[in-house]
Amino acid sequence: MKMVSPAFAWGGHLPARYALCGPGARNLSPPLVWSDAPRETASFVLLVLDPDAPRGTFVHWVVYDLPASVRKLDEGASGARWLREGRNGYGKMGYGGPCPPRGSEHRYVFRLYALAAPTLGLPAGATAAQVEAAMAPWVLAEAEGTVLYGR
Repeated sequence: MKMVSPAFAWGGHLPARYALCGPGARNLSPPLVWSDAPRETASFVLLVLDPDAPRGTFVHWVVYDLPASVRKLDEGASGARWLREGRNGYGKMGYGGPCPPRGSEHRYVFRLYALAAPTLGLPAGATAAQVEAAMAPWVLAEAEGTVLYGR
């Protein structure tokens, strides 16, 4: 399975428009496109994580129960009524962009999972830990990309 963004390259820098703070920050969820999911895929899960956060991995976005027919998320998709989103590390629903401490550059890991289950049976606002536990027996494939952001 493959995942790309038309707005940046994996291994490069996240444009400020997708960040919560810093010059040019707009806190927009970034566009993503994926392909080559296993034939048995019934749904997708997307997690965006910062493993370099001072207090442990910080969750920036949790999306689950994405139908198998969906193969992209447009820029600013977070908050759409059709999208089932969880709670981010800021304690809010949906996407919360990067805001690392000044002078440090963090990695932001985008993980997309193809699942054999059409739904995880979780309510809106589930945490990343709840989603990870519920999806564990259903994972068919994974795609991952990392970008950097600092201010």
